[in-house]
Amino acid sequence: MRRPLAWPLAAALGAALLATGAGAATLDGAALEQAAMRAAAGSYREWVELLAMPNDANVPADIQKNAAWLVQAFARRGFNARELPNEGKPMVYAELKAPAAAGAAPRKTVLFYMHFDGQSVTPSQWAQRSPWEAVLKARQADGKWEALPLEHLYGERVDPEWRLFARSSSDDKGPIVMFLAAVDALKAAGAEPAVDIKVLLDSEEEKGSPSLGKVIGQNLALLRNDGMVIFDGPMHQSNRPTLVFGNRGVLLVKLKVFGAGQELHSGHYGNYSANPAQRLASLLASMKDEEGRVTIPGYYSPVRLDDEARRIMSAVPDDEAALRRRLGIAAAERVGANYQEAMQYPSLNVRGMAAGDVGAKARTVVPSSALAEIDIRTVPETSPEYLFARLKEHVQKQGYHLVEGEPSAEERARYPKLASLSAGEVSASSSAARTPLDAPVSRWLQQAMQSTYGQAPVQIRMMGGTVPTGAAVQALQSPFVIVPLVNADNNQHSYDENMRLGNYRDGIRTVMGILQTPYR
Repeated sequence: MRRPLAWPLAAALGAALLATGAGAATLDGAALEQAAMRAAAGSYREWVELLAMPNDANVPADIQKNAAWLVQAFARRGFNARELPNEGKPMVYAELKAPAAAGAAPRKTVLFYMHFDGQSVTPSQWAQRSPWEAVLKARQADGKWEALPLEHLYGERVDPEWRLFARSSSDDKGPIVMFLAAVDALKAAGAEPAVDIKVLLDSEEEKGSPSLGKVIGQNLALLRNDGMVIFDGPMHQSNRPTLVFGNRGVLLVKLKVFGAGQELHSGHYGNYSANPAQRLASLLASMKDEEGRVTIPGYYSPVRLDDEARRIMSAVPDDEAALRRRLGIAAAERVGANYQEAMQYPSLNVRGMAAGDVGAKARTVVPSSALAEIDIRTVPETSPEYLFARLKEHVQKQGYHLVEGEPSAEERARYPKLASLSAGEVSASSSAARTPLDAPVSRWLQQAMQSTYGQAPVQIRMMGGTVPTGAAVQALQSPFVIVPLVNADNNQHSYDENMRLGNYRDGIRTVMGILQTPYR
């Protein structure tokens, strides 16, 4: 069972409330921090209980157990909570509205998105008995982690540098329990949220949210909102409060170059029949210059960065020298003037190549074909269709005739250069999206962070990776902002995933600050 906030603390917090208008109140900075610390302590057992439930989206029975648990957890807090059917892997919806005050202006409605599924696991890779059995650990002087008795988590002195290791401890069950704890803390203090709350918990985010658009479409009226807040992803490396206003999309492409109709003896036919591996390498090399910039005509043309955008990006406290050391590179590519600016442009990444055999299997042959797998990160200004068209034009200008599937005998006899180029399905969940930094939802969150921490947050115009915001944005036509709450080095998607307890406490504080800030 979850331990409620002690009554003396609730009384102390009530005394620290600051009036902000008729019938409204907020916690001041000191009381907010104290309330978050106590709420964290009161929620640790519930967090551990939720982490003990396997949540691989490939196992519907496990997803159903998690969904049922979450519905009950929100219902205990007074939410109207229920499952949203999704072919055996239900999502969870919860809603909380405060009584309307007489004569008060209508309150804004905010949809908070999180996900409760997790990446699959290989238990043998984890430095603990089970990824589903949370382990408390402390870092030693030599950098290694030492396990502590879990009971230390429930004691009076919890070190913020300790970490809880378990699958989904940070991505994304940690933020879900932070949210629940924040609601508890505000209620204990007698403070009402300043917005009407809707919550959507995704059950297939780690699979790319293939069903998110469909579920939203089936529940459009239920999910209507004035803005979305997404609690997912890691904070900036500085561990300062962070807001992210957009994300790149992704398009997967296959490029295959054909040679002779069969593998050939390299002694008999080398210097006579063109090698498709060599041709593929040359074709790929023609797409970028030595500094990493895409040379395909028009690839970057739609992107325009004004002085304000550059000012925002230059204010992000990236330590690029440390980043290069961590990556093990001497210099960065020159697509942008800095790391943040580089993320504003579409990318073209060769993620894998295959031709013939290597190592012990290598033979003296000219391979019959060579394949490259490419991922293209899109931005809002460059749609997948636009970039694929530019890529196709470039390949054709290099003298290649494009075929579908394998070339026919007639095509082999007619065209000296043959290739196929195909793109994967473009889904809404893999689309790029961005909210202007001066949009109402952006200004609201900037104000909440400033009030909560006494300083402006790190503001990231657009992150480089892809998250499934596109489906929700397209279906609901709502502006969104990503609010990361977890430590950047949390090992999400990998083994030994963890959450720093200081981030857990601060995450509760952040959520409380957001919920009590009026959205106008």
